Amino acid sequence: MTVLMWLGIALGVVVVVAIGLRVVGTARWAALVRTHTSLLESGNVGAQGRFPAPVRYDAHELEGLPASVQRYFRTVLTDGQPIIAGAAIEMTGTINMSATAEQWKPFTSRQRVVTRRPGFLWDAQVDMLPGVPAHVEDSYIAGNGSLYAKLFGLFTVANLHGEGEIARGEFMRHFAESPWYPTALLPSQGVRWEAVDDASASATIVDSPITLTLLFRFNNAGLIASVRSEARGAGVGKDGNMLMLPWDCGLSDYRPQDGMLIPMTGEAAWVRSEGRKAYFVGHVQKLRYAFLP
Repeated sequence: MTVLMWLGIALGVVVVVAIGLRVVGTARWAALVRTHTSLLESGNVGAQGRFPAPVRYDAHELEGLPASVQRYFRTVLTDGQPIIAGAAIEMTGTINMSATAEQWKPFTSRQRVVTRRPGFLWDAQVDMLPGVPAHVEDSYIAGNGSLYAKLFGLFTVANLHGEGEIARGEFMRHFAESPWYPTALLPSQGVRWEAVDDASASATIVDSPITLTLLFRFNNAGLIASVRSEARGAGVGKDGNMLMLPWDCGLSDYRPQDGMLIPMTGEAAWVRSEGRKAYFVGHVQKLRYAFLP
């Protein structure tokens, strides 16, 4: 055989192996996600009585809130709006795989969110190289946080889960993304608001044993422009301890959705000594809600 023929055979073998890995890995990953989604839904059902919450938004509950917060709710919600029980978010975007360089990779994702007991599961596929997908799950389920990543859905490259800072960081993500399911930010849903200045307010939420307070900034239109924490776990540092950094999320491109105004673009960034560095930009493609009956 000629060298070209051998190269052709070798290439064919590689292609067949890659296809086989994708098929097997996709099936195994889907089974893992189904299992974790069942846990998410079970925790939500078990928390139906967490708040004696109304099933519809009543503008009277805004009385006494900071002016910027009242303006936000009056802008994005309509009096009588059903309270969101869950959401399904489909997104495309790019994510930077390096903390120091620019290694942006495209992703597609599906996310399931529940609100009775706060929780979410983000199931994403990141195209690391042509034909080489990484499956990623980011989640907060019944008080536990998780980050799993597997090449082809088979080979583990990240496996973090449990309580402590990983749970706190994932709960923080859920809270910061609340503008995608804005009734979850109402006082009747357990959120406590305090004014900071004319254009910002702090919001506090509790999912025992975690208590979170984030800073919400509002733009001139009364919409949430960004959400910030002064300390979120950004990975393990050289000393073996969790590296804590300020974390900032930008929200933009608000559009009407089911009687509400919802941001269609989100950006997440770490704020390091050299400045703010974005690592995630996502664009909502589909958004579906389940409302309290």
